Amino acid sequence: MTETLAQKAIDRWDIETLSVDLVAERENRVYRVTTPDAVYALRHHRGGYRTDGELRSELAWMDALDGAGLSLPRPIAGSDGAHLQVLEGAQFDLLTWLPGHQMGAYGTPLDLDDPEGTFYRLGQAMARMHAASDAWTPPQGFTRPAWDTEGLIGETPLWGRFWENPTLTAEQETLLERFRAKAATALAEGQHDFGLIHADLLRENILIDGDDLHLIDFDDCGHGFRLFELATTIFRIREESNASELQAALIGGYQSERAINITHLPLFIALRACTYVGWIVTRMELEGAEARNARNIKTATQVVANWLNSGGTHV
Repeated sequence: MTETLAQKAIDRWDIETLSVDLVAERENRVYRVTTPDAVYALRHHRGGYRTDGELRSELAWMDALDGAGLSLPRPIAGSDGAHLQVLEGAQFDLLTWLPGHQMGAYGTPLDLDDPEGTFYRLGQAMARMHAASDAWTPPQGFTRPAWDTEGLIGETPLWGRFWENPTLTAEQETLLERFRAKAATALAEGQHDFGLIHADLLRENILIDGDDLHLIDFDDCGHGFRLFELATTIFRIREESNASELQAALIGGYQSERAINITHLPLFIALRACTYVGWIVTRMELEGAEARNARNIKTATQVVANWLNSGGTHV
């Protein structure tokens, strides 16, 4: 049924297809669409995750970033001029297929020819994305999730009430609730750079193509703290043997393009750690989720405890 629906969906675009092949099935189902002249990615979005308005907004932002010279998948309009196509209640869009290979995979050490150079260029790409976003005027009705105080530690965080993960011990729950209160104060008191962000620039969402980097998977993009953007990447390199050098390169690349105050970066790394404790709760049916949940909690409680004990300066 799903394969048939994808075949029907591609008819919404004015292209001649040679093949439509399922290549990924994570949050979305992704098909590689081959034509005589090009290759595209057809995304079948997970039902109920994003509204039509949110997806139209995501595609509008991606289109604007492409127009500003950023390297990311470019949305392709259907025959009716719309980027988002909905049929039988299912949401589809079509993007250009980018060359290159993933920077890495979750749980696997990075293997890069030029680690520091790669992270410097990634920092530059982040900064350019933020600068282009600030210069762009979103269309009327633009709506995306907000990685703001409410979205991170409010009553209904975007990725769940992490302090209520049912596998937490009483001590861990108390620690995370204490952190939540302290973080709320820090977010309220600070002057934090805020605007549109990708929000999920993990190694899996960065393609390396020679010296070029392509940013992919904008599913979680929205309004948010710019330090949360940096923290997302930095959090996932904590176990690398050269983590401090990679972090310095990332920040250096960013600041070569756009100024940013990194004083509160440790706070956002701790906030990012907590999001995973909430995220996993609704995905415990996934293979390996129990072990992943345990790792998420162990890491988050360590990071949070370090931030609290250092007075908010270290993680």
